[in-house]
Amino acid sequence: MLYIVGLGLGDERDITVRGLDAVRCCAKVYMEAYTSLLSLGLDPSALSNLENLYGKEITVADREMVEERADQVLREAADADVACLVVGDPFGATTHTDLVVRAKNMGVEVKVIHNASVMNAIGVCGLQLYRYGETISIPFFTETWRPDSFYEQIQNNRRLGLHTLCLLDIRVKEPTLESLCRGKKVYEPPRFMTVNTAISQLLEVEELRGGSAYGANSLCIGVARLGSDDHKIVAGPMKELIDVDFGPPLHCLIIVGETHPVEEEMLEFYMIKT
Repeated sequence: MLYIVGLGLGDERDITVRGLDAVRCCAKVYMEAYTSLLSLGLDPSALSNLENLYGKEITVADREMVEERADQVLREAADADVACLVVGDPFGATTHTDLVVRAKNMGVEVKVIHNASVMNAIGVCGLQLYRYGETISIPFFTETWRPDSFYEQIQNNRRLGLHTLCLLDIRVKEPTLESLCRGKKVYEPPRFMTVNTAISQLLEVEELRGGSAYGANSLCIGVARLGSDDHKIVAGPMKELIDVDFGPPLHCLIIVGETHPVEEEMLEFYMIKT
């Protein structure tokens, strides 16, 4: 059987009791470290913390393994119990849906054990979850690649008065373009988009598009290290949030839509004091 186990957002202790039972009965345990990472994932001792609590050796499955060698994991799961550990909830990323589809097509039994993810934990900022529109992802811009397809999604959400959750890019074990051209992979240092970079890119896109989907005075909420004891939440206009130090990753951003009085009361706790 293939167990896909959500780990939650904070540290190794956020796994559920059911998830821990499943991991401890598995012959092989993988941890997907491509679509997200635990807050402790930036700590060199992170993997040993997980292994010590779970009582199992863990193989880190990076992007290369998740996308190119998933069938190896599924073949193992056909003959023994295998766990794939996923930060947040197993279905917070399409990568894991694809894994389930492939497993079922190979006749491998799948059991999913859920946990908290950014999609529900973001409620801590005070905005009501059912008042969010479509979630967007903001990738790092490069000199030659500056995608802005998310602009219409934000515009549609704003038109309906809905909040927009922006998930910010993480780049872990990404090969450099030069190394790909040479046929021998050399990897970029890990990069994690900050709230500040996201706002800068959003304002650049608005200036180019000119559709008034949002602007420097638009109310936003920056969130860092969601689910951790040292999480940080700050609300304010884009032009002020862009200068706030949110500290270490991971970060996400919310573009606020129309607000209910109860939401406004909660937001007051997080507003930048001028």
